[in-house]
Amino acid sequence: MEIITTVRDMQNLSESLRLRGKKIAFVPTMGYLHNGHLKLMEEGKKRSDCLVTSIYVNPTQFGPGEDLDKYPRDFERDERLSRDVGVDVIFYPPNSQMYPENYHTYITVEDITTNLCGLTRPTHFRGVATVCAKLFNIVKPHVTIFGRKDFQQLVVIKRMVTDLNMDIEVVGISTVREPDGLAMSSRNAYLKENERESALSLSRSLKLAGSLYDQGERDAGVIISEVKGFIEKHPGIRIDYAKICDVETMKDVERLDGRSMLALAVWVGTPRLIDNYVFGENK
Repeated sequence: MEIITTVRDMQNLSESLRLRGKKIAFVPTMGYLHNGHLKLMEEGKKRSDCLVTSIYVNPTQFGPGEDLDKYPRDFERDERLSRDVGVDVIFYPPNSQMYPENYHTYITVEDITTNLCGLTRPTHFRGVATVCAKLFNIVKPHVTIFGRKDFQQLVVIKRMVTDLNMDIEVVGISTVREPDGLAMSSRNAYLKENERESALSLSRSLKLAGSLYDQGERDAGVIISEVKGFIEKHPGIRIDYAKICDVETMKDVERLDGRSMLALAVWVGTPRLIDNYVFGENK
């Protein structure tokens, strides 16, 4: 496994692989890897001749007062886990490589970024789209793998790739969960022992919503009310949002007549956790 820290070296390696007819898969991460990341890497390994992952805590997707400085980091552990799962290259750039002095260019994906996480984190997806576009230009992958836990992010990346005619296949992989149902996230490390039960209210509320849907309920307001009521029974909880949206436009829906999803963002003590459920899909 090779570790590359400069843009030029990563571009040169990717270009040489492409010239030799090798297929590159790419899994972008912010490090502090967990089994969810590793599942993405395993999928990338199946789809490529060379698997590249990036480990970069992107400052432009954090807003004022968010947890950039406290975001968990452990590169030695990330390196070991990446090696064990079969990663060929880790791209591990410093900020000076990604955002050099006098950097002024950002990408905004409109409309689908204004709801859900975009409501309370208005600059978040600008940072996500910008860093992903930069990483795609640096790594030059044929296919990139994202998790569906960050469903809105996946929709944003697919829209950007389509709109900007990027020659990249974007693949979404189902949410990977802990044995108790909690969606895997680097931010789970922030949870105190007594907050775990409250955190499980997210995944359990998704099951509640799915059960209501399976029983024939199609009124979004009714499902959201039941979900919020269930979550709010747990201590230390503050709901950022609980919404039912169209899976492509990310706009709120009143009735579940087309493909729609329940999206949650909930503060459990310090960490803000997200989860989602696409109605009518087996999960």
